Amino acid sequence: MLSYDVVEWGKPLQKIERQTPRPQGPQVLVRLKYCGVCHSDVHIRDGYFDLGGGKQLHMSERGMAPPVTLGHEPYGTVIAAGSDAGDVPIGADRLVYPWTGCGSCVRCAEGCDNSCMAPSMIGIQRPGGYADHLLVPHPRYLIDASGIDPVWAATLSCSGLSAYAAVSKLQPIPPDEWVIIMGAGGLGLSAIGMLRALGHEKIIVVDIDDVKLTAATAAGAAATINSREGKAQQKLKDITLGALWGAADFVGSVETAQLALGALRKGGKLILVGLFGGEIPLSIAGTILRAITVQGSHLGRVEELKSVVALARAGKIKPIPIQKRPLAEVSRTLDELKAGGITGRVVAQI
Repeated sequence: MLSYDVVEWGKPLQKIERQTPRPQGPQVLVRLKYCGVCHSDVHIRDGYFDLGGGKQLHMSERGMAPPVTLGHEPYGTVIAAGSDAGDVPIGADRLVYPWTGCGSCVRCAEGCDNSCMAPSMIGIQRPGGYADHLLVPHPRYLIDASGIDPVWAATLSCSGLSAYAAVSKLQPIPPDEWVIIMGAGGLGLSAIGMLRALGHEKIIVVDIDDVKLTAATAAGAAATINSREGKAQQKLKDITLGALWGAADFVGSVETAQLALGALRKGGKLILVGLFGGEIPLSIAGTILRAITVQGSHLGRVEELKSVVALARAGKIKPIPIQKRPLAEVSRTLDELKAGGITGRVVAQI
């Protein structure tokens, strides 16, 4: 099999050839067709996440050591299964849920693999989708996405799922209340569609790129703000009359988190999703007196991914802008994502 691996942290991915794995026990082998290229792989390739205050979370602390195969938005054809996999749809195309856990703890038994304390995630602790074959640990992670463009379907297992899980944490949103989305990249654009699918239209999108803000308007944003132009806090206050219900931050920088936090009304919610990094001061008394909630949202459950697929199949969410590129260009794509030069998403064709 062929894959593009991190051989050294912070360096371009390298083409590797190795023996194609054979599924054992409950494992399933998938011949990949597509894999979405996610911005979080930029940080993973660099070898760390910025925790703020000079602190870093290194990939070695997440159980990773080069060479590693990234890619956590895989889609392909089921071609083989282990002896304990049961009734597996050999020959069928499936979307892969990548946020796999240990398989034996309470969280995994609840279907909350993404909250497992000993995760074994595809594209992180397990080899991922920047390859032509993928070993999936159990058939329960295979999602039927038939009826959906497979290129778009590939992005749903992270971009779509993360957006859905984040905006769900803001629910229920009264229809006359404002919500802001920080960042109009792939996740931010997906979040606009998720909010509208859940019946909410009063959506403000904040970004520093007019091209991305134009895409946000096309996706259904009611208002946009270019924070690079200044006075973003005042503009938010003018639109929301100083009463912002909630915010989902898909950038996750000090600047975006502080902007969203400062705009919240009493009782408002800030959902942090993006992993740009850093840390923000949070007044204990101020948090209490304003009765605000600051919550992290990390990926989503298998059942939530099935809900996202159902929304897509029903036409309640629409595809965001997607480019197809050969798998050989995945390293260049990560470079462009790091520079902020991509609107929407890129999907590697394998």
